[in-house]
Amino acid sequence: MSRVRVEADRDSGVAVVTLNRPGRLNAVDLAMAGELAAAWGELRFDDSVRAIVLTGAGERAFCTGIDRDTVVPQPTSPYAQDDPLLAIGPKANDLWKPVVAAVHGMACGGAFYLLGEAEFVVADTTAAFFDPHTTFGMVSAYESVLMAQRMPYGEVARMALMGTAERISARRAYEVGLVSELVAEGEALRAATACATVLAGYPAEAVQGTVRALWAASEAARAQGFAQAPHLIALGNAPDERQARLFAGRSREYRLRE
Repeated sequence: MSRVRVEADRDSGVAVVTLNRPGRLNAVDLAMAGELAAAWGELRFDDSVRAIVLTGAGERAFCTGIDRDTVVPQPTSPYAQDDPLLAIGPKANDLWKPVVAAVHGMACGGAFYLLGEAEFVVADTTAAFFDPHTTFGMVSAYESVLMAQRMPYGEVARMALMGTAERISARRAYEVGLVSELVAEGEALRAATACATVLAGYPAEAVQGTVRALWAASEAARAQGFAQAPHLIALGNAPDERQARLFAGRSREYRLRE
């Protein structure tokens, strides 16, 4: 079964890209990472698609980041570190068509690589956002840099530092600007598609130029943050064995921050 489903409506000009591993809470493994990059690449060349909606399959999650069972081969050089999530977003694949994210359920950790490269986020009332890295002895680097472009510093810092102890409710995410529209349960995909349909109806060159201009506005800060990320991760991440122990012993309790 395909880990990424792409459905294009040629009449409206909107494609819906669905993360399709609901049994794993749409966590990203290496195969899904490759399928996402391929999907964005194909959509770059499909002139019938002028706007895109990104969503997750199932009832529980939009995406929960990288699959914990995924083994990422790393080079032996201390100067090189491979992160497969760096290539899963539309901007990382040079796609400048507008992307609207539709979030239902959990969005955490590596999900922010995708949300950080969407133009805006529509969420329903089941959505909840959190960053588990510190709980498991890991540095939240790329995720924090991307979310710092979307949320006030204090909100990003609290989410990144509090780990699994707190989740940001859909209402709170809307109030701090991570979510641009909050809708009733089950309505996120419909509302995001309605926005994408409007965008697809405008002249494509003007829309894509605007997307590129908006991205450029934060590009310098993001590039500087990304440049520091590998070193901070190498210095701050606990050894794999300790991460595994922390993950196995994690508390299932959390506070939903409204």
